[in-house]
Amino acid sequence: MGARRSDPGDLDTAVKVLADHKDEWARLLIPDRIDFLHKCIAGMLSCADEIAAAGCEAKGLDPASSRAGEEWLSGPLPVIRNLRLLVESLSRIHRDGYLAIPRDSVVRAPTGELVAKVFPTDPFDRVMYPGVRIDVWMSPGIDEATLQGSVASAYRADRRTEGTVALVLGAGNVASIGPMDVLYKLFVEGHVVVLKMHPVNDYLGPLVERAFRPLVDAGYLRVVYGDAAEGQYLVHHAGVDEIHMTGSTAVHDRIVWGDTPEEQALRRAAATPKVTRRITSELGCVTPTIVVPGRWGDDEIQYQAENVATMVAHSASCTCTSTQLLVTWRGWPQRQAFLDRIAEILSRYPPRLAYYPGAAARYASFMDAYPQSRRLSSPSGSSLACATIYDLDPSRSSDLALREEAWSPIVVETALEARDDAEFLSRAVDFCNDRLFGTLSAGLIVQPAAQARLGSHIDRAVAALRYGTVAVNHWSAVSFGLGVAPWGAYPGHTLDEVVSGIGVVHNTLMFDRPLKSVLWGPFTSSPTPAWFVTHRRSHIVGRRMAAFEASPSWLRLPGIAVAAARP
Repeated sequence: MGARRSDPGDLDTAVKVLADHKDEWARLLIPDRIDFLHKCIAGMLSCADEIAAAGCEAKGLDPASSRAGEEWLSGPLPVIRNLRLLVESLSRIHRDGYLAIPRDSVVRAPTGELVAKVFPTDPFDRVMYPGVRIDVWMSPGIDEATLQGSVASAYRADRRTEGTVALVLGAGNVASIGPMDVLYKLFVEGHVVVLKMHPVNDYLGPLVERAFRPLVDAGYLRVVYGDAAEGQYLVHHAGVDEIHMTGSTAVHDRIVWGDTPEEQALRRAAATPKVTRRITSELGCVTPTIVVPGRWGDDEIQYQAENVATMVAHSASCTCTSTQLLVTWRGWPQRQAFLDRIAEILSRYPPRLAYYPGAAARYASFMDAYPQSRRLSSPSGSSLACATIYDLDPSRSSDLALREEAWSPIVVETALEARDDAEFLSRAVDFCNDRLFGTLSAGLIVQPAAQARLGSHIDRAVAALRYGTVAVNHWSAVSFGLGVAPWGAYPGHTLDEVVSGIGVVHNTLMFDRPLKSVLWGPFTSSPTPAWFVTHRRSHIVGRRMAAFEASPSWLRLPGIAVAAARP
């Protein structure tokens, strides 16, 4: 699969087509937009097998094995669900004239913040994701009286009718990121889009074009190809009105502030960025998971060890949601047993192809930096074994593992001193907020008995974590995949200090000013979630769930349940 490139003439043509149609899209009636969404659902479903197979080939996975499940569950499935949820939101706007947030779904968190309960969205969600709920917390200044006015601004009666051309610089690791970013820009913010595929996964470009063919044919979407040179050409193109990117802080700063550290420093000092148009972003994060101590049974240790192992092994940890750092209490009697169980599960997970450029080098830098690093299996060729770096000294404030993403299958652990579990929880929150790079997502694992015992301490911890998504007992990527909640960094970053990014995507209820999303999941569940790397039929579940999301029906659920039961 050779790298694809669009020459400058092709890029100019793509932008011109979009510029010619941007006002038309801005004025397009909602029923017509819904029609496009329905056609794209059918298109994405028709391409789903090829998208999953292409991802498996690129990442060295057997498409007939359970490991192919990650390509289904992070590729076609969330895109189809995103499309369906947008249909539901636009249908409500068309029916009511606005996107109503039901009064009974708006509550106050125990710490006082205004919260909208957004998941489960329907009875199907309650059956397929038992015990899972997602709350969206609103930014300060939004209250019960002003909430409705801060929803779906692109669909208000006074919205502008002049269109906008948005450039989406797609990510190269997960197949759903580019398409879902496109959908957000088109259907939530109201822009036409040029999607530049990342060189790592540009093989998906023709499939995205085919799945979204109605939008392409109508002149509302163009897919182009290339590396940094083509990206820079588009970033500075006179016909591009705004930019969204998924990637790293370093790439963002090269776009905004210049190619060299010297140029960046001069431009920052003079407050003269190279790019002055609006730019939104979803960037990296040293993702932590705080493990609240408790008296866990062996089955609970096993379940949560599988949960953490999934966060590490999925996509070889080449995702910004991969848990990199476990924060534990040194006084927890079961700490070592839990860490050992995680290592044992990861040791049975086969080494992964280092498919992402730079992953092998990052892996080596982490392994060389820590004498306690441990490879859990024997890799061969260009594969990387899962690895642990346990008992990191938390006092080393400039430590590599606290400031850089490993971007490879390594899990790091640090243990904090505290007099009791309540003090540990408070210190752990401060440690994550103040010492780690990034604000994209964080996790909290807490047993029901510990949650009942700690009570308000848990509420305060969830409220205090400065992350765009906080996931309790589940992986934050679950919120990403479910699509209804906003996905992005904690608000407050600027172009000068962008950290994990600016703005959100997904967000199918179209909140204008979300603060963060909080996902709550059960401490254990049965059957084992399909996204767990220990699930033996996740590829089958993923395919069936994609078909279900395209056309939900109670008749489809038994087939999913049989596959999910994991005999």
